[in-house]
Amino acid sequence: VQVVESGGGLVQPGGSLRLSCAASGSIFSVNSMGWYRQAPGKVREFVAGTTSGGSTSYADSVKGRFTVSRDNAKNTVYLQMNSLKPEDTAVYYCNLLVVTATLTNYWGQGTQVTVSS
Repeated sequence: VQVVESGGGLVQPGGSLRLSCAASGSIFSVNSMGWYRQAPGKVREFVAGTTSGGSTSYADSVKGRFTVSRDNAKNTVYLQMNSLKPEDTAVYYCNLLVVTATLTNYWGQGTQVTVSS
């Protein structure tokens, strides 16, 4: 199984970015899908997640600004980030619970998001 992230970059405060994370390989299905982030000198923290049933959850710091969604046919999870703030600057990682012959937790390689004027 391969997990590939894309979509990070540099954006001004108030701007938007969309992150994508796709799993490929011999996959039966993907259960939970989520996004985490890690800023320099800080621990990795939960940002947003979605279950196989479509329920979503968000960190308080991003509620109303970020939206997580998924495309089960493509084994892909997205994170739409609006009204970005400098404190959103971090490396963003996706996390997928993948069903193959077993149930395995996978992390993406990380993508840098920098919010700066």
